[in-house]
Amino acid sequence: MSYCVNCGVELEPSLKECPLCNTPVINPNQISSAVSNPYPSSKGQVEIASKKDFGILLTVVLSATSVTCLLLNLLVFQGHLWSFAVIGACICLFFLAAPAVFYTKASIYFILLLDGAAVVIYLYLLSYLTTSSEWLWQLGMPIVVMSTALIEIFAFLAHKFPFNILSASLYLFVEIPILCVTLELLIRRFCQSSYNITWSAVVLTVCVIIDIALITILAKKRLRNEVNRRLHF
Repeated sequence: MSYCVNCGVELEPSLKECPLCNTPVINPNQISSAVSNPYPSSKGQVEIASKKDFGILLTVVLSATSVTCLLLNLLVFQGHLWSFAVIGACICLFFLAAPAVFYTKASIYFILLLDGAAVVIYLYLLSYLTTSSEWLWQLGMPIVVMSTALIEIFAFLAHKFPFNILSASLYLFVEIPILCVTLELLIRRFCQSSYNITWSAVVLTVCVIIDIALITILAKKRLRNEVNRRLHF
């Protein structure tokens, strides 16, 4: 016994359509396999943009920003070279983002060196906005060079030796006092003060204590495992 799929009325086996609502009566067993699929064959996915496309977009946007600001500086707002600050920022953004877009297989040391060079270029352009460039050579350049060197050393240690939270903390707390002491000495030299360390000595003392504790933990396997277990490292 069959029933209308639309109104539910009982149908005679010989009927071709429902006598009540005129809905065609179709036997599922007699449906041709050649009936077209009502669903689209293609998935309709949007094509994923490649890294090259993002690289082109990044280059165009930063170049357009730099050129536009330079033209505005030269033709409209001619008070001082303010566009150098924008151009330097665009250069830094380009070098920071370029490794992820262009140089995917480049060495980490080369990438960090490019980042340091970008910061140096930025500071050099900023020196045109000041009355003297003495700060650039006595403070800016040495600080950037020191910071880049410490980051390069950190990357080298992380690559050549077993790397985990404890070892990374040890490397970090060794480099922080070196940077702070160097920074204070450079500032005192720039201000023509005596070469005494004050605030950096506090940082140095705290970091030395932390370093001793970390070295002890790393040297003792059971202690290291206990710290890893309790801190979920």
